[in-house]
Amino acid sequence: MRSLRTRDDEARELMDAPDCDPVMLERTYAQFRRVNPVVSNARATYRRWIRPRLSRSATRRVLDVGAGGADVPRALLRWARADGLRLEVTAIDPDERAFEWASRQPSVPGLVLRRTTSAELADADERFAVVTSNHVLHHLDGRELGALLADSERLATGGGVAVHGDIERSRWGYVGFAAGTLPFTTTLLAGSYIRADGLTSIRRSHTAAELASMLPPGWRVRRGFPSRLEVLWGADV
Repeated sequence: MRSLRTRDDEARELMDAPDCDPVMLERTYAQFRRVNPVVSNARATYRRWIRPRLSRSATRRVLDVGAGGADVPRALLRWARADGLRLEVTAIDPDERAFEWASRQPSVPGLVLRRTTSAELADADERFAVVTSNHVLHHLDGRELGALLADSERLATGGGVAVHGDIERSRWGYVGFAAGTLPFTTTLLAGSYIRADGLTSIRRSHTAAELASMLPPGWRVRRGFPSRLEVLWGADV
C-alpha cells in the first residue's frame, strides 16, 4: 500500500507487451464489456457529456481515443439508439491487435473503426462534438498527455468538448478492485489480463491533484464514481 502514495510510472501492463499471449489478449478484450460497466461508469459520461449534445434529426460525431475492443463505443451507440438520438462513434486505436479484434466483432450501425491516432485525425482537420477516452491517460507520459490534450482541443474546436476518463489512484480503489475481482479469477476472468493489469493500472494512475498540476490552461479535473477522474475541456464544462 505504501507504493500507492506515489505514481508507479515504471509499471507496465501485461497486455501492452508486443509478445503477450494472443489468446489471453483476446479474452481480455472480450471481458472488457463485463468489467467496464462496473469500473468505468461510461453511462455517466454518456448522460452528462454526450446525450445533451445529441439530436433526433442530425447525426453528431463522437471520437473515442484508444478504444481497444470498442466495447464502450458500442455501449454509447446502444444508449443513444434507445433514446432515439442520432450518433456516430469513431473508435480509434493504433494497436493493430485491438483494431483487428474489434473489426471481427458483429457490425453496429454508427460505429466507425479506424487504426489511427488523434494526431493524424487532427492534422486531417476532423471535427467531433465530443472527444473522449477511457483508461488511456495512465498509459501516457507527460509529453504524450500534453499531445493528446492538444489534439483534443483541435478535434473539438467549434463548440465541442473533450472528456478523458481514468482511474484515480487510491487505497480504496486498489483494495476494492482486488477484492471485487478475486472471486472471479477462476471463472469469468480466467485466462485474461483483467485482474493483474487492472491492479497495475491503479498503481500507474494519478490523483486529482497530480493531474491538475499537469494540465494546460482551459482544462480541469472532475472527480467521479467509483474512484474516477474526468479531465475536461470545452465551453460547457
